[in-house]
Amino acid sequence: MNSSSRAIGETLPRKTTLNREQIIGFWAAWSGWTLDGMDSVIFALVLVPALKELLPLSGFAATPSVIGLAGSLMFALFLVGWGFSYIWGPLADRFGRVRVLAATTVFYAVFTGLAAISHNVWELAIFRFLAGVGVGGEWALAGTYVAEAWPEDRRRAGAGYLQTGYYAGFFLASALNYTIGTRYGWRVMFLCGLFPVVVALYTMLKVREPRKWQRTHGDAPAAVPSKRPLRDIFSRPYRQRTIVNSVLVTIAILGLWGGSIYLPTAVIQLAERQGIDAITAIKLASATTAIFSIGTIIGCLVLPFLADRFGRRPTLAAYYATAALFLVAGFGWAFYLQAGLVPFMILAFFIGLGGGNAAMYALWLPEQYPTSIRATAFAFSTSIGRFFAAGVSLCLGVAVNHFGTLGVPVALTASLFIVGIITLRWAMETRGAPLPD
Repeated sequence: MNSSSRAIGETLPRKTTLNREQIIGFWAAWSGWTLDGMDSVIFALVLVPALKELLPLSGFAATPSVIGLAGSLMFALFLVGWGFSYIWGPLADRFGRVRVLAATTVFYAVFTGLAAISHNVWELAIFRFLAGVGVGGEWALAGTYVAEAWPEDRRRAGAGYLQTGYYAGFFLASALNYTIGTRYGWRVMFLCGLFPVVVALYTMLKVREPRKWQRTHGDAPAAVPSKRPLRDIFSRPYRQRTIVNSVLVTIAILGLWGGSIYLPTAVIQLAERQGIDAITAIKLASATTAIFSIGTIIGCLVLPFLADRFGRRPTLAAYYATAALFLVAGFGWAFYLQAGLVPFMILAFFIGLGGGNAAMYALWLPEQYPTSIRATAFAFSTSIGRFFAAGVSLCLGVAVNHFGTLGVPVALTASLFIVGIITLRWAMETRGAPLPD
């Protein structure tokens, strides 16, 4: 190596090497978040066959409009359960990230698996609600864990890597549905949701609490743990950022929930319109969900670098604009083409790319709060919007039932991203700031 190449090499910043504990902890958190994503999207993939079987057993006709309305009610209940998952945040601030993270994983896995034994829509609804309570906690606790466990110069990229797990779960669920679901049916798909219990046990046995949390909860804590973290996130220093963060996450949820959840149903309808048989239509729905997931994973991986280069607020605005544009193009235009299946499948990739905005919250929210209330703030901001999303899900179901189409109602949800871009004016820019103690 000559002197000039050595000089160049010496000026390049070197990233801190991750130790074994940080690597094991990340993969445990990532695996849990991946299986969380798998469990969340299973119902979207099996909605039609599950409701076709259970609605008649519950005294209802399994017509397309009833399936659409019942599906919306199920999604709403799942979101309400997710909304209640903010309870995991204060528990994690008090008892530790790892133990509570494992508990959330067991919680959502067990109730996803129990959905396989549903005898009617009422039982399925209860199981979906309870699964939602566990699913929501995973995001907040996994994001908090990685932010606190990884070194400062790598935690932003770690947030992007972590968020890919949720959409890798979409891809995994799609692959399972393509192979197992089409052959063995929807009940076996729900049974696959029991696998996260293994990850929970591994987490409990192998992963240690982050040192930042230990410093506030050890024998001689460097900071006093908060006794009322939920109250503290609305105290004077944090009130505005908590409200703004909650609004931004809510808008992201509302704007993309309909697009991602109704994606398989839209593909099935497009395929049937073109004379494609039912089994092939289900496979195409799974393939499109996988395409959407690939787009989202790429968006998540790129986001941390854009956020460090241009700032948190401009980057999130660009992602919001991308999601809005392609939601309108996919559901407002391609869905109504006579041969719109292929254009819709292509646009699903770009809808997913905009959906990569989810990685921003795992990166950005931990930067705005101290360790003593970080998990509570993260859990609250990412959960409270689910109650509003439940209302939007119901409204979407009513709109789809009323208009006899899901294209325009879903496309209209893109307008919410404009509200998000305006709200960013009051958000806290943290580019270049270290994680608070």
